[in-house]
Amino acid sequence: MSTTAISPPPTNWQASVAHAFSRAAPRYDALANAQRHIGETLWATLPDTAGSSLLDMGCGTGYWTQRLAARYPHAHVTGLDIAPGMLAEAQARYGNHIRWQLGNAEALPFAADSFDLAFSNLAIQWCRDTGAVMNELQRVLAPGGQAHLMTLLPGTLAEVAHAWQRPEALLQTPEQNELARAIDQSGLTPIHQQVERRRFHYPDLNAVMASIKGVGAQVSRPHARRLTRRELKAARERFETLREPQGLPVSYLCFTLQLEKPS
Repeated sequence: MSTTAISPPPTNWQASVAHAFSRAAPRYDALANAQRHIGETLWATLPDTAGSSLLDMGCGTGYWTQRLAARYPHAHVTGLDIAPGMLAEAQARYGNHIRWQLGNAEALPFAADSFDLAFSNLAIQWCRDTGAVMNELQRVLAPGGQAHLMTLLPGTLAEVAHAWQRPEALLQTPEQNELARAIDQSGLTPIHQQVERRRFHYPDLNAVMASIKGVGAQVSRPHARRLTRRELKAARERFETLREPQGLPVSYLCFTLQLEKPS
């Protein structure tokens, strides 16, 4: 695994996220059905040509990184992730023709003007400082470079929040206006924005929770207590009231962004 700079030590939150995703790495792809489908929407925004240096920010097990390398065979592709376990899985699967870099999107370990295109599917909602992420993208993109991002907005996993009655246990995603403000202050120019609600269905509550926990998308909160059997039974019953013919619904409020660094 290559390194080019030393990132600041991770915060407790970053360390927790890295641990959760590292632990999930071996089974991530088998459970990431929703993430794959959502990512196809982002993939469709990519240009026919993309320059010589590309970044997959929050690359996970390398699924999209490898696809970027195949789509743009003459480009140098870097996959960056905060979770060492994810990068180890990616490197084992796809080898060293892709550069695998440990790092944090809020403090990217790259020089200014390093990339012609940055791609990031469902990663930046895990960052606490959205402004820092946008500033870093603006810094590492070359003039005229683009960032194609997919993130999540509040309202994501609303059915899960209803069932558990514990919204504090779910990831708190930034508001759309907060993201817009961060983009504006960074100097990046929005080219395309789209908000879309995507719904996926699962046979039962166990499958719902596997789809969340199994991809690392649940980080333990300090002093969080375990649910009692009575609370678990009540959660199942509440979720069942939402059942549709296809199964139990789980919604993601998806925000697609295409940004450009002015030339």
